[in-house]
Amino acid sequence: MSLVSKDIALQHCKADSGEEDELMDIYLAAAEQAAADYLNRQIFADQAALDAAVAAGTGGVEPIVVDAAIKAAILLTCGHLYANREDVVIGATAVALPNGAQALLRPKRNNMGP
Repeated sequence: MSLVSKDIALQHCKADSGEEDELMDIYLAAAEQAAADYLNRQIFADQAALDAAVAAGTGGVEPIVVDAAIKAAILLTCGHLYANREDVVIGATAVALPNGAQALLRPKRNNMGP
């Protein structure tokens, strides 16, 4: 189950549904995985999904239900992947925004580190 809908991700990226759908699925899944990896914990769409995973023994350490900050971080990462489709950008200056994805996720992170 996706933590952020593809429709919301398409709106965030100002992309049209159709031609970009498969690409957006990949970027959205990667952004969700990046958030979970950074948090060092599993993220669930709702309390019922978290409870089911805990009952099955697959919830991991300190699982969490997605909230607005996590969704915003996922959208920021998805937007970055959509806008920057190559590893290298030539002839551009970029600056990381101070309230980016990591800033949104940091308070919920397990095993705090860099």
